[in-house]
This record gives sequence, C-alpha cells and structure tokens, in this order.
Amino acid sequence: MPETRLRTYLRGRAGVIGMLSAWSVLEAGQTFLMGYALAKALDDGFLRGRQGTGLWWLALAAVSVPVGAYGTARVFRALAGLVEPLRDLLVRRVVRGGLRAAVARGRAGDSSVVSRLTHQVEIARDAFGGLVLVLRSFVFTAAGALAGMCALAPVLLLIVVPPLAAGIALFALALRPLARRQHRFLAADEALAEELGALAGALRDVTACGAEEPMAARADARTDAELRATRSLARWGVARAAALAVGGQFPVVLLLVGGPWLLSTGRITPGALLGALTYLTQSLQPALQNLVHTLSAAGTRLGVVMARITSDPGPSPAAPSVQPAPMGRALELHGVTFAYGPAAEPVLRDLDLTVEAGEHLAVVGPSGIGKSTLAALAAGLLRPDRGSVATAGRPALVPQEAYVFHGSVAENLRYLCGDGPSDAAVLAAVRAVGAARLVERVGGLAAEFDPATLSAGERQLVALARTYLAPAALVVLDEATCHLDPAAEAVAEAAFAGRPGGTLVVIAHRISSARRAGRVLVLDGARAVCGTHDDLPARSPLYRDLVGGWSAPGPAQLPHPVTAGLHPPGDL
Repeated sequence: MPETRLRTYLRGRAGVIGMLSAWSVLEAGQTFLMGYALAKALDDGFLRGRQGTGLWWLALAAVSVPVGAYGTARVFRALAGLVEPLRDLLVRRVVRGGLRAAVARGRAGDSSVVSRLTHQVEIARDAFGGLVLVLRSFVFTAAGALAGMCALAPVLLLIVVPPLAAGIALFALALRPLARRQHRFLAADEALAEELGALAGALRDVTACGAEEPMAARADARTDAELRATRSLARWGVARAAALAVGGQFPVVLLLVGGPWLLSTGRITPGALLGALTYLTQSLQPALQNLVHTLSAAGTRLGVVMARITSDPGPSPAAPSVQPAPMGRALELHGVTFAYGPAAEPVLRDLDLTVEAGEHLAVVGPSGIGKSTLAALAAGLLRPDRGSVATAGRPALVPQEAYVFHGSVAENLRYLCGDGPSDAAVLAAVRAVGAARLVERVGGLAAEFDPATLSAGERQLVALARTYLAPAALVVLDEATCHLDPAAEAVAEAAFAGRPGGTLVVIAHRISSARRAGRVLVLDGARAVCGTHDDLPARSPLYRDLVGGWSAPGPAQLPHPVTAGLHPPGDL
C-alpha cells in the first residue's frame, strides 16, 4: 500500500522527475567521456606517438568534469521540488491521523505520535531524497559506463555485466528481510517511547504505590527488545558486503585475469582495457556501493516508515464523547472514572453529578484535584474510562488561557457563531460581561485586535463575550476569570448565570464564586460532596476551612489566606 501511494505521488510530479533526468544526462556524459577519452588518448595518441591527439582527448575529459558538476548542482536544486512536498504531505497525514486517534480515545495522543511527527517524518524525507539521488546517479552512471565499454569493445560487456547483474540480484533478494528487520526495529523504538512516556506521566503514582521495580522491569524489557532488533538488523549487513564483492570487485578481477588473453587475441586494445578499468573503479564501483548502502539503510527505512505513517490510525469515532442529556437537565455524570494513563491513579473515581437546566454550579477543591479534568469531561474533550457523560447540546468551555487572534473586534467576538449576531447583539454581550470599556478603548467593533497589546484579563473578557454570544446551552468556565479582579469576575459570572436558557458551571479559583452559585461541588480527593454554600460547611471539612478563611464580604474587601496547609482562596 505505501508503494502504491508513493507511485501515485511520483506520477503527480512527472515534470520534476523529467527535469531531474534531463540534468542527469550531463552526469552520464561525463562518465562516458572519462573512460572513452582516456582509451582514445592512449590508443590514438600516446601509443602512436601523437602527443597532441592524446592531450586533446585528455582535455576533452577534463572539460566534461565541470559540465557534469554543473548538472549535479542543478539536480540538487530540482530535488527540493520532489522532497519537500512529500514531507508536507506526511506531516499533514500524521497530524490528521493523530487527532483522529486522540478524539476516538477521548484523550491526548501517546508518545508514538510524537515519534512519527518529529522523527519518522524526517527519516522519510531524508531517506526519500537520498534514495532519489542515489538511484538516479546509479542509473545514469551505469548507462554512461556501459555505453562507453560498448563503444570501446562490446566484448567487455560479457565480462562486466553478468557479475554486476548477479551482485544487484543478490542484494535485491536481501531487501525484504532487511525491510522486515527494519520494521521490527521501528516498532520496538515506538514501543519503548510509548512505555517511557507513560512511565514518566505516572512517576508520582509509581512511587506512591512502591512499584519502582516492576515498572523498571517493564522498561528494561522494552529496551532489550529494541537492542535485539538492532542487532538482528546489523547482522544483515553481510548481504551488502557480498553484493558489493560480486557486483563491484569481481568484474575487476575477471578483467585483470582475462586482460592478457584479450589483448593477445586482439579482441581489445590497451586503451580499451584501461578505459574499462577506469569505468569499473571510478564509476561503477562507487555507484554500486552508494546504491547498496542507500537501499539497505534509507530504502528499507523509507518503506517501513511510509507504511507506519500512512497506516490508518483507526476509524473515526462513531459517537460523540458526550451523550444527550434527559429533558430538563444540562449535565449528567454517572459513575465517571478517569485517569491520565492506564497505570495512573484515577483523578476522578465513580463521580455522579446532575446539573439541571438553568442552574449555576461552582466546583471547588485544591489544585490538581481534578477540577479542570471534570471541565474537559463535561465539554467532551476527554472520554471517561468508565461511566457516562451527557449534556444538553454542545457545551462551551472557556479555559484560563484565552484565545484572541489578529483581526477585528467583531471577528473575534463572532468567532463561535459566524456572522449571525447583529452588531447590537454583539454590543449587548460586550456590556453584559463587562467588556464595554475595552471595546470602546480599542475603537469599537471595526477596530483591529493585536493580541500582544492585550493583558491577560482583557483577553479573558474577549473570550467571555465571545462565549456569551455562542449558541451553547451549557457554559463551563475553567478559571476563565482568574485574571480579572473580584468585581469584574462577579459581573461576568452574573451575566452567564442570567443568560436566557443557559446553564453555568464555574471552576472556581475564589471562594466568592462559590458564594454566588446555587450549588457547590467540593472535590476532596477520595470523595466529592455537592450542596449549597449554607449547608456544605457542616458536611465538608475542606469547604468549612476554605470558608472559614474569609470574613463576611464587604464593599471593598479582599480575600486573605486561609489556615496554613490549605490553598488560599485565590487558588482553590
């Protein structure tokens, strides 16, 4: 299958291949003249006492060198038109396949995708470029050398061609075993990268569970497998040496052994013998050596890497990561368990949660407890390992790092809903979330945004206004107001809570967000407790400690840190 795709790619670039071939003719001409001119200089010049004739042929051979070098330089320039589009094509293929696989699994891709993108694509690019150069060089060099021998004495072909063909055939028979061992090596390399990537992501859990020895044994097993694959690949280097001996060195031996008889019978001239030896040692042997080494390394790698890169990463997901919620409910989680990796400790375990349509829920808990993971699950960015997630329509997630692009203010604000909202609706959303002064300062809806000139809080205001306009029944704010002051945060949350037909889930970083919510979900590691701000202090020690660090709100009161050992209210 990869060979078919490669042939299709090459057919689409016949013009570039034609240009490469045209410039390669100069290289073949140089090869032809090097041996032929030397033979003629000897036979028609120096051996007959015609020094001028001999020097003229040598001068002709010397002139062919810069001409051939010019053709080679033009070949390298034309090669970019064949290699770089292939690299771009493979990068798009890997990224597209990695995204499809990640969506199908409901989580980020593993380290093997990174290996394909950063390592294997470059292997394919370099291998393909080297392969094109070497194959082209061998074909045109062999054509020039064999044509020169035929012009000098056709009998030379009977001595040179059979062992040359035998050496090429011997190497061709070894190519498939080499490709299989190259495939095993790359598979072992990917397996090792995936194992080490998963292990690095779960080091805390490995240490906490005292599983250092079994995890080290698994990593050692992957390392040993790659070592065995590497050694098996190296052993097949013997085939390359044999092919070079038969195809490149044996013809020279035959020519030296049979040369006296050929000369004595008049079948060849001294110049023809010298020319044939020149063709063999200066042209065919180096070209064959490059061909064997390149095909055995770059050629087999290209085939294997192309097979892995262009392989189907798996079917597209047949169903969305969240299911439709029952009537009247905006979000439902039943028995949801999620962990970042098969060996990692679950971040959420057997979580049940129901959020009614129009409700305002705040999620609080220490950093790293799973609040952002819950937000990603609710938005459909992650798939639970167990349990189910259901939402009313497509939710909108607003992360902490807001996205603003170069473009007009109106384009940024209408980003999630096209050109549908009128300017009046856009300005109403801007006023609702408290971004009116920002829009007025930059020059209105038609003004251009430069993200670099906006503060983090201003970018968050843009994202909030954009999401307010979006047709999403459920909005999840994942610390999306952390760069706003408490008063601006209160305005934004009130706007989303009062949004007609809208449901709001806030990943809180201040306890004031929990005070404003109708219900509060407290994530506390081993368990999750859900209730109101008034009843939770009696049911959740963590929430009681968090609230206890705050005095009654005043008109200009700022939060202060809570009891030592707990996160301050500004970093729940």
